[in-house]
Amino acid sequence: QVHLVESGGGLVQAGDSLRLSCVLSGGSSSSYGMGWFRQAPEKEREFVAAISWIAESTHYEDYAKGRFFISKDNAKNTLYLQMNNLKVEDTAVYYCAAGSQYFGHAQYGYDYWGQGTQVTVSS
Repeated sequence: QVHLVESGGGLVQAGDSLRLSCVLSGGSSSSYGMGWFRQAPEKEREFVAAISWIAESTHYEDYAKGRFFISKDNAKNTLYLQMNNLKVEDTAVYYCAAGSQYFGHAQYGYDYWGQGTQVTVSS
């Protein structure tokens, strides 16, 4: 059974950077497309970024382009999200997800989800 555990969240100020990590166990991350999603208070969960099985292709939501960077180290079974120039509106719980047949913006395409890590950006 695949298990995903996120880490790296915290409380930062606007303009700061954070790097989130997501470790996959119970399988090999090279067998999965993976993505990051986030859910702000009282909002639906939304797509942030995704990366293909061997990290040759990435997708980003418009608000993430140029500030957020997704990467993957299959040797470590770890997915990353580097977030730069954070804004108050980036405050959310960030989730990683893994899909054996898919990577992209659609939540239904992913088979496994982590529990999330809280990112809070203060002004």
